[in-house]
Amino acid sequence: MIAFDDFPQRLTRLADWSAPLASAFDRAGFSLYAVGGAIRDAILGIEPGDDFEIDFTTDARPDDIARLMTPLCGALWEQGRSFGTIGGVLRANGLRAEVTTFRSEEYVDHSRKPAVQWGDSLEADLSRRDFTINALALDVVHLAAAPEGVQTFFDYFGGFKDLHDAVLRTPIDPRVLFSDDPLRMLRAARFAARFNLSIHPDVEAAATSSADKLTIVSQERIRAELDLLMVTEQPSIGLDFIVRTGLADYFFPELPKLQLEQDPIHQHKDVLKHTWAVVDKASPRLTLRLAALFHDIGKPPTRAITPEGVTFRFHEVVGAKMTRKRMSALKYSHHMIDDVSALVELHLRFHTYKLGWSDAAVRRYVNDAGPLLEDLNELTRCDCTTRNWRKALELARRMDELEIRITELREQEDLDNQRPALDGAEVMALLDLRPSPVVGRAMKFLMEIRREEGEISKAEATHRLREWWSEQDQ
Repeated sequence: MIAFDDFPQRLTRLADWSAPLASAFDRAGFSLYAVGGAIRDAILGIEPGDDFEIDFTTDARPDDIARLMTPLCGALWEQGRSFGTIGGVLRANGLRAEVTTFRSEEYVDHSRKPAVQWGDSLEADLSRRDFTINALALDVVHLAAAPEGVQTFFDYFGGFKDLHDAVLRTPIDPRVLFSDDPLRMLRAARFAARFNLSIHPDVEAAATSSADKLTIVSQERIRAELDLLMVTEQPSIGLDFIVRTGLADYFFPELPKLQLEQDPIHQHKDVLKHTWAVVDKASPRLTLRLAALFHDIGKPPTRAITPEGVTFRFHEVVGAKMTRKRMSALKYSHHMIDDVSALVELHLRFHTYKLGWSDAAVRRYVNDAGPLLEDLNELTRCDCTTRNWRKALELARRMDELEIRITELREQEDLDNQRPALDGAEVMALLDLRPSPVVGRAMKFLMEIRREEGEISKAEATHRLREWWSEQDQ
C-alpha cells in the first residue's frame, strides 16, 4: 500500500539533493523546479537507484543554464541543447541532473524531429507534458525557506489524484499532445504497464484515432520505447493497448495477426493471449522478453488444418526469419537480432528429446544454445501456459531433469566450450592438406565425435581421423 500521506517528507529529500543547483539558480535570479519522474517516484515511495537522476525545468535559457552548471559539474553533456536541455553530474553529491528551459514541442510538416519553442510559464510547460503523473513540479529554490502556506508543490492537472486512483490521463486534450509527439502513445503503453495503471478512455480513443501519426516517428525512437516497455513488470498491459488501438499496425504488424481465428471444430489456444502470458512470466531481461514476444509470430503463416487438427509446422523456423526482418526494420543491433532470432528458432528444441536426455543429446542442446542457454531454458518453461496441471508438472519435471544432466556433464567435461580434440592446423599437418573444404569436413567429423562421445585424447583423435581419411574418396 502506497503511503501517500508521507510524500512531503520524500519530496524534501529531493530538495536536499537539489540544493547546490537551486542555490546557484536562485542567486542568478532564475527559478528552478524538479519535475517529472523524480517527483512521481518520490510520491509513490520508489527508492532511487544507482543511476538516480532528477530533471529540472527553469525560466533560464540554455546559455545561462550551461554557465550556472559548469562550476558545479565541470564537464557537461549538451547533446540536448537544441531542445533546451543541459546535463551534468553535481560534484557535491554525485547527482545526475538535467535542466531544461520552459518549452513546448511539436512535430511540424511531417518532420521526424519535433520543433521546440521556449516559454516563461511553469504551468504552460507542464501542460505540454505527456501525462498528469509526470506533470508535477517541486520548487526546489523555495521549498526549504518558504514561509508556511507558500506553495512549493505544483499539480495543475490532478496528477497526484491520478497516481492515487491508478489512472493514466493527459494534462490537456490527448489528441493535441499525441499530435505534438505521437511517440507519447507508446509511452502511454509503457507507463500503464510499469505502474499498473488503467488508461483513461479518452486517452485510448485519442490513440486509436491518431495511430497513423506514428509513421512520422523514427524507428529508433519507437524501438527505444518498446525496449522500455518490455522490461516493465507486466508488459502485456501495454502490449495489449498497442494492439487494441491499432498502433502495432504501424511498426509491428505481426502482433495483431496473432489473434488467429478461433472456431469450435479446430480448436487451438489463443496465440495472442498465450504470447502475453509468456512475456509476463519471463524475467525482465530484454533479450529474453523480446524472444518471448516474437516466439510464435511464425504461427499465422504456418497454420494448417489437418485430419489431426490445427498444426503450425516449422513455425519456429519461419518465425526466426520473421523476427530477423522485423527487428532489422526497428534498427536493433546485429547482436540483438542474432540472439533473439536464435531463441525463437530454438524454443521448441527441448521438445524434440521426448525419450530422455542422453549425453549426446545434452551436448547438442548446450552447444546449439551457446551463451543463450539460460534464456532458452527459461523461455521453454515460460512457454508452458497450459491449464492442465499434469502437463505443466510433466514439462517442469523434464526440464529439471535436463538441467540436472547439464550440471552432471559440466562436472565431467568442458560442456560449454565444445571443441574437437585437434585444431585445423593439426588436421592439415596430419593429412598433409592445404586449406580447403576437405579440412572443414575433417573438423566436422571430429566435432561429431566430440558431441556423441565427449572429450577424447589427441592420440585417439589422431587414430580416428586417419581411419576416416583412409575411407575417403581422395
